[in-house]
This record gives sequence, C-alpha cells and structure tokens, in this order.
Amino acid sequence: MMAMLWAQQIMLGKKTFADVPRLLKDKVKEILMDSGMEELVTL
Repeated sequence: MMAMLWAQQIMLGKKTFADVPRLLKDKVKEILMDSGMEELVTL
C-alpha cells in the first residue's frame, strides 16, 4: 500500500524515485514498470 502511494506521487511529479525509502524501492520500481512508467525509475 505504501509502495503504491509512493508510485502515485512519483507519477504525479510530486516526488522522485530517489526520495523513496530504501525498503520500498523494489516494490515502487515494480509498480512503475508495470504502469509503463519505467522512465521515472532513476538510480
């Protein structure tokens, strides 16, 4: 649930992938990639 919230905030441009807490990065990355937004996943 928190990962989905972070992914939505990234998609809306309010947060960046770099802001995501370390423990949520894998799930947020998966959600963004499944949503066709892989360009928002930055290392």
